[in-house]
Amino acid sequence: MKILLAPSETKKSGGDLSFNLESLLFDELLPHRTKLLHTYINVLQKGDMATLSKMFGLKKEADILVHKKDIIHELTMKAIQRYTGVAFDYLGYEKLDEDSQYYIDSHVILFSNLFGPIRASDLIPEYKLKQGEAVDDIKTEKFYHEHSAKLMETYLAEDEILDLRAGFYDKFYKPTKPYTTLKFIKEGKVVSHWAKAYRGIVLREIAKAGIESLEAFMKLPIEGLSIKEIQTKKNKTEIIYEIG
Repeated sequence: MKILLAPSETKKSGGDLSFNLESLLFDELLPHRTKLLHTYINVLQKGDMATLSKMFGLKKEADILVHKKDIIHELTMKAIQRYTGVAFDYLGYEKLDEDSQYYIDSHVILFSNLFGPIRASDLIPEYKLKQGEAVDDIKTEKFYHEHSAKLMETYLAEDEILDLRAGFYDKFYKPTKPYTTLKFIKEGKVVSHWAKAYRGIVLREIAKAGIESLEAFMKLPIEGLSIKEIQTKKNKTEIIYEIG
């Protein structure tokens, strides 16, 4: 089983190792990633504050200047540790034991707005790019759909898929084979902010239990959640959880 996860716009600073673009998932993406990264660096070097403000999703010049750097020469950390949004806070990767961390490293695929599909263990530098914003004239979700969707299909051919991403990331890759998603409701209403938290909680419990199939996942008790309904439409199965 492989688990698809969205990134977050907030990221941890720092790192330990030098960045090597060639080390990321899919060798075939190297020329495309190189093109996009060079375009990104060129936009940064031109330094147009209005352009950078839009691309970063930041208003204050001081905040913009923090991210105006050549990320190729920045230090890296695992992608799963780099991102710091709600889902990642509730996952608590650093607090997991070694086996659970290894499970995350080897089962989770993240969808970076700048680097495309990457393993949780892939080493990336800190960067800033607002979801849905273009890099110069490149819409990255379309760019990576064009160049990586087929690679993903081949990569996941033998795996069951649990898709924990927000809907936006279907634009990068939407499985054509059967896959499973989650929806969280409370008092009859679909929740959004807490959905991020529970995606992190679900992933944490999956990793701790070493779940290898959707069948085993459906039997996994998760505190605060109960399965209310399971709906299947075409190739998508949606597990609807009631937050209790």
